[in-house]
Amino acid sequence: MGEAEPSSAEAPPALALYVHWPFCLSKCPYCDFNSHVRESVDQAAWRGALLRELDHYAALLPGAVVASVFFGGGTPSLMPPETAAAVIERAAARWSLAADTEITLEANPTSTEAARLEDFHAAGVNRVSLGVQALDDDALSFLGRGHDAAEARAAVALAQRIMPRSSFDLIYARPGQTVDAWRAELADALAFAGDHLSLYQLTIEKGTPFWRLERDGAFDVPDDDTARALYDLTQEMTAAAGFAAYEVSNHARGGNACRHNLAYWRYDDYVGIGPGAHGRIRPAGGARQATRQHAGPETWLAAIESAGHGTAETRTLDTHEQAREMLMMGLRLAEGVSEAHLRERTGCEPDRAIDRAGLARLIGAGYLECRGSCLKATAAGRPLLNSLLAELLA
Repeated sequence: MGEAEPSSAEAPPALALYVHWPFCLSKCPYCDFNSHVRESVDQAAWRGALLRELDHYAALLPGAVVASVFFGGGTPSLMPPETAAAVIERAAARWSLAADTEITLEANPTSTEAARLEDFHAAGVNRVSLGVQALDDDALSFLGRGHDAAEARAAVALAQRIMPRSSFDLIYARPGQTVDAWRAELADALAFAGDHLSLYQLTIEKGTPFWRLERDGAFDVPDDDTARALYDLTQEMTAAAGFAAYEVSNHARGGNACRHNLAYWRYDDYVGIGPGAHGRIRPAGGARQATRQHAGPETWLAAIESAGHGTAETRTLDTHEQAREMLMMGLRLAEGVSEAHLRERTGCEPDRAIDRAGLARLIGAGYLECRGSCLKATAAGRPLLNSLLAELLA
């Protein structure tokens, strides 16, 4: 952190590629992602559209080396493995792939989808992230999941046999969940986890079925004290098992952090293709841009057919905006953000982005720390990050 990055003359720019597959078999009641249920999907049309959009961005960013590819959604394990293979091959042809490129696929642990992991591995996928979400059948039913706990365990075991790297997600702080119940469930998960776990507190997002149910009194999520106790227990148990909390909700051991997500949190360049995907790119000789694709699947597909890409918005970011974004993302990481890296990456002096009085208050309260020139959230501050950022950012 803080050292100058190699110039374009020394090494080609590194790039992360995100591919959004927007379709699901059903919509989970807690989900506010850009996901949709359709009776049928024209797979050939969608494969061709993703390739055309990739070609569009490759022309804007010549010579890049793709360090990671992430198929997210939606439920990308529902796409044909041939589509994943075609995207990977086109990325290698239009850019180039790093020797150790991480290629991740999000998947549901239903028996049907798990059975396709071998085909996805043959297509080039070398990491899978399974949406297990719970190890209790009643909880899985409440969360609207299409699998049971036994299927989840079988899918994790299969992924660990097939893929070089794998991870799974769990959601905690569910209605009625006690500290003791979560201790038992997390201990169970740690007993068969590989080298990465994503552990998220349930968030009630406005407009989702859960938001309406909670509003109408159908259930209550744990209160703040219980939620904090659940978070603290999560940190204690994962640390004891050797899973470092490298990000607020992500834990890994043995250097197995998700490299693609690190690209977001470290404010590297990334291209987003597919409906609703976002990107942060720096075309040759230009300023850093934020890109956003049309969210509606049919709207995006029509735009590809007419224009060759589905970009709804391209906006140039000034240095102050970039610095704020980098702090918002980077402070999620245990490693934090160095002033030198902030200055080098965004061109913004730290004093323009950071409220120094707010910084002093937060350091004095024990929520932030500054070691050398590196700013980090402390263990006490990380679960309060959103409120800390409101005070920190100028």
